[in-house]
Amino acid sequence: MKIKVVAVGNLKDKFNQLGAEEYIKRIKRFCTFEMKEVSEENLKKEPNASEILDILKRESVKLEKEIEGALVVLDIGGEKFTSKNFSTKIDNILMSNSTITFIVGGSYGIDEKIKSMARLRMSFSDMTFPHGLFRVMLLEQIYRGLAIKGNLPYHK
Repeated sequence: MKIKVVAVGNLKDKFNQLGAEEYIKRIKRFCTFEMKEVSEENLKKEPNASEILDILKRESVKLEKEIEGALVVLDIGGEKFTSKNFSTKIDNILMSNSTITFIVGGSYGIDEKIKSMARLRMSFSDMTFPHGLFRVMLLEQIYRGLAIKGNLPYHK
């Protein structure tokens, strides 16, 4: 089984880099794991709606090349889960797919084309989080989901 996280942009600060490294190390105890970053398109301070759509389309070309297996898109409008339900969902997806790819969009989200390809659109919250911190949160929840599945005492 393989889990892949593809994110637009990179982790810029040491705090998030260290957090991501720790959870990646933990995840790799359970499965093959890959983290892939694609470059964020150059942004103007205040792009208009047309420019934003163009940015999303260019980023989607890069994202689409990285998709393997079942696609899960992180989207504020997606379905919300408890950690236990998320663990069950991952397990169910992996029963029929050897790979899950999670996609984390950039500053303006994810193009509708990529969203339409998703097996699951998932939201953590209606709140907005810093990109780097959110990526660490996703990795932690993937680890937590795998720990729940493995009956480890991590999840309380």
